[in-house]
Amino acid sequence: MKIYNLFPLLAGPVVQWTPHLERAAAMGFDWIFVNPIQTTGRSGSLYSIADYFAINEALIDPASGLSPEAQVRAMTDEARQLGLRLMVDLVVNHCAYDSALVQQRPAWFAYEGGAVAHPYCVEADGSRVVWSDLARFDHHNSADADGLWHYTAEIVDYLIGLGFTGFRCDAAYQIPAPFWRKLIGRFKDRDPDLVFVAETLGCSPDQTRETAAAGFDAVFNSGKWWDFESPWLLEQYELTRQVAPSIGFPESHDTERLFNETNGNVAAMKQRYLFAALFSSGVLMPIGFEYGFRRRLHVVETTPAHWEAPAVDLTGFITGVNQLKSRYQVFQEESLTQPLAHANPAILLLRKTCQRGDRQALIVLNKDPHHRQRFYNDDLSRYVQGPSPLRDVSPECPQAQVPMPFSFDLEPGMARIFVTGSSRDQVRRAAV
Repeated sequence: MKIYNLFPLLAGPVVQWTPHLERAAAMGFDWIFVNPIQTTGRSGSLYSIADYFAINEALIDPASGLSPEAQVRAMTDEARQLGLRLMVDLVVNHCAYDSALVQQRPAWFAYEGGAVAHPYCVEADGSRVVWSDLARFDHHNSADADGLWHYTAEIVDYLIGLGFTGFRCDAAYQIPAPFWRKLIGRFKDRDPDLVFVAETLGCSPDQTRETAAAGFDAVFNSGKWWDFESPWLLEQYELTRQVAPSIGFPESHDTERLFNETNGNVAAMKQRYLFAALFSSGVLMPIGFEYGFRRRLHVVETTPAHWEAPAVDLTGFITGVNQLKSRYQVFQEESLTQPLAHANPAILLLRKTCQRGDRQALIVLNKDPHHRQRFYNDDLSRYVQGPSPLRDVSPECPQAQVPMPFSFDLEPGMARIFVTGSSRDQVRRAAV
């Protein structure tokens, strides 16, 4: 999956989303991910849902002659005509604290000290961050667990009726695996093409494996925070890649904008997008990344007025990387990924091998987004075992032939991408 995160509060009413859908399709994305679109509680947070069966007024054009649901369906129909599938957040770990459900269905909630419990997370320093605008559902010990499960199924039915065929399951690891197994199984029996993705960031690899094994089609990985050296990412990847594919991202709606984080370093933007896209089977990119937006997305405060003038235009580069990902099977799966030794510590050398067959790829990445690095090797072919020839398919300035010895000045953050076999073989294999 190549996913474009269309953040609804920045995009505004759904009737105005056409340019964003068209831009995403033109860049080669095949999915649109939309954060929650339902009516919020008093806090206004997208993730504090008060009514699961009504559309957020901020996303509706009151001058339209269509109902709120019809406006959403018109948008999803348009996306499909552009070759895009739609994914939406499924938020069922909690709801708004001021939702009517708290009074109507008290047996569905967890309690602490006699009051409905708030969800929380524990920071690295041991402190608790509590979301006081949220009420936590009790999926573990509810006296009416069956009623809560059926209510969740109704929410999924409602979202499918709006045209969504994918679901990013928020805080999926907080909910028991049997709950997901039953829910996903029910809807997959009806439509095997539905997609369920687990949000598992912050989990241990074991928690991620357990959650993914409940029937999820994919999980998110933590490649964004990798320093290109420490072993933890590859160790986590190896523990989970046989259970479910993963999705990488250079930034998300939960992180700072990378362009701001790197002080406007375009090389770092390209480096991180390319790595996120080619490391794992899926990639997600939030709206505005392609233009170097600096202002962080906020689930309450963001408005269409926060749309920024483009600082850069990375649409061409992103399109090239997405085309590369679509063309070669080795970049569409959780390939066996191995770091290889190189004399220059500023260069990352990764070999990726298809799970089926002998096709391989070699990624030569300049870890340094500020300085050039010289890459030299007597014989690149010794790093791969796949069929010859070794081909340069880099998104920028690919070479018609790979010389031996190979010598290249990598620009800051730049990567060279090599694959084994002929172009015809790779395209045919990807099509199969």
